[in-house]
Amino acid sequence: MGKLVVLMITAFVDMVGLLAVVPLLPFYALEFGANGFVIGLLVSAFSVAQLLSAPFWGRISDRYGRRPALLVGLAASCIAYVVFAFADSVLLLLVSRLVQGAGGGTVGVIQAYVADATEPHNRAKGLGWLSAATNLGVTIGPVLGSTAARFGTAAPGLFAAGLCAVNIVFAWRFLTESHTEEARGDGTVPTASRQAIADVIRHPGEPAPRLIWTYAIAMGAFQGMTAVFALFLAARHGVTAASIGWYFMYLGGLSVVTRAFVLGRLVDRLGESKLSRIGLITLAAGLALMPIAPDRASFIAVITLIPLGTAFTFPCVTAMLSRVISPRERGLYMGVQQTFGGAARVLAPLGAGFAWDHLGHGVPFWASAAFVLVTLAVLTGTDVRPAGRQTPVAAD
Repeated sequence: MGKLVVLMITAFVDMVGLLAVVPLLPFYALEFGANGFVIGLLVSAFSVAQLLSAPFWGRISDRYGRRPALLVGLAASCIAYVVFAFADSVLLLLVSRLVQGAGGGTVGVIQAYVADATEPHNRAKGLGWLSAATNLGVTIGPVLGSTAARFGTAAPGLFAAGLCAVNIVFAWRFLTESHTEEARGDGTVPTASRQAIADVIRHPGEPAPRLIWTYAIAMGAFQGMTAVFALFLAARHGVTAASIGWYFMYLGGLSVVTRAFVLGRLVDRLGESKLSRIGLITLAAGLALMPIAPDRASFIAVITLIPLGTAFTFPCVTAMLSRVISPRERGLYMGVQQTFGGAARVLAPLGAGFAWDHLGHGVPFWASAAFVLVTLAVLTGTDVRPAGRQTPVAAD
């Protein structure tokens, strides 16, 4: 099998397991007495662990290869699902999210894997295909999780753990290394994780930091919406744990179709930079209109904009980032991107949960839309060009 195909299958199965349990998290937490803020904290816990581990896994993959890092991440997910299955308190739900987040720090490694395996002009398409695979998992996972929940509260977690165990065996057998010795020895002096993070903060006007900030702010806004999406559906439209999976299936299905069949053609026609801006505007519109949709039919029409916006934005931004960093540091800087994205994922759900409890049910969505629009200014003027070294190297 081709490297990209194997990675797509691995990512798909992993996402099926993840989404079999994530939509159920708010409902389980409510049973244990959690409020909106605590639910936001549980959602954020994954990102806390991810943002701390992502640069570490990126450097490990740059030094030792992508494959071992990915296998360890899958093993962490398997353990987290077992904890989720037998959780009987908010504390154990928190432990599950932290363990899974530590393994989830390999997202940047997966993106670096795709960049290794594709030519620069095809990376947005490759990342789009990978996203299509994961979003197919987003489509199927919630329905399977809701179905499993009929057999008891432990069933979704055990189902996800079993899938993950099978996935580990598959990846061990078929996933081959993509980070070659040539890339590891291209002459670039590797940057330390702390320095890479500091460079993004100190030199935000440079191409790579600007792309990382765009990714982080937009992803945080999207995650803030996601943190209270289930609560909004339950309060406004009477959705329950048994039926919420169909909404995720609809959104995931749109993402799959857009990323697999539309994204590549639009990248060829418009370019990554222009298409990412269109995506940001589309995402902001969907977020802003969601709370004011007067009925269920118009609500479904509005949320259609969400997967379109994310499909046009995130693969393009990540592809542009891959072109301005050295292959030897690709894992590190894509890990740094996940660190900043993770920080946004921590803050946004907390803010969304607080706003839900105290400011009104529409505020989390309108605030998310405003943050997405801010990224348009951040992205403006980004000069994407191949470079032997990523970095912002202004003198201190």
